[in-house]
Amino acid sequence: MDKRFLSILGVIAVVFIGIFAISQRSNNNSTSGSASSAQPTSHIEGQDAKGVTLVEYGDYECPICAEFYTPLKQAFNDNSQNIHFQFRNLPLVSIHKNAFSAARAAEAAGLQGKYWQMHDKLYENQNQWVSASNPLSDFQTYAQEIGLNVSKFNSDYAGSAVNDSINADLAAFAKTGKEQATPTFFLDGKALDNSQFLDPQTGGISVAKFDQAIANEIKSKG
Repeated sequence: MDKRFLSILGVIAVVFIGIFAISQRSNNNSTSGSASSAQPTSHIEGQDAKGVTLVEYGDYECPICAEFYTPLKQAFNDNSQNIHFQFRNLPLVSIHKNAFSAARAAEAAGLQGKYWQMHDKLYENQNQWVSASNPLSDFQTYAQEIGLNVSKFNSDYAGSAVNDSINADLAAFAKTGKEQATPTFFLDGKALDNSQFLDPQTGGISVAKFDQAIANEIKSKG
């Protein structure tokens, strides 16, 4: 009798565990559905007088993105009157442990109107936070340096809105059909080969080659 009673209790426990698991799965699906309704980010700078848009899908922890950062910034400055430059998140979390956290920091700063300032801080100080077990303290320092309300930054950094925005960027990139690699550039919707920006003599990234690609696109539009 006692053994039968224990068996019944065991069956009841299994049923409740199953119900709990289904409930958790349902909650997770609901969260993912909410994230999928978020729109991709639209961080854009430049005057766009010539109707040309250069988009970078980047990863703040990516060392190659960091190599592109300075020459790309110079190329944008050379062409800021004529083009739009847009940055979207593509954190490669399988190889860059702090990439998603850095993207969260940039998006949280963006909610206070300081997206580009945090974007620059993250690349300019990449060596400082990239190997940290928890880079938040570094991000808080940058937030203070660029004049953010740090309490609000902390709240936004931990919130779901920035997470959803980053996931929306990832979903937008997936629709391009390109293999995940950073940086990936699109000039007026056309994917660019990063090797075209290399200086054959130095092996470095050439500002002039960025300028030329932009000039060619402007010319093609008449």
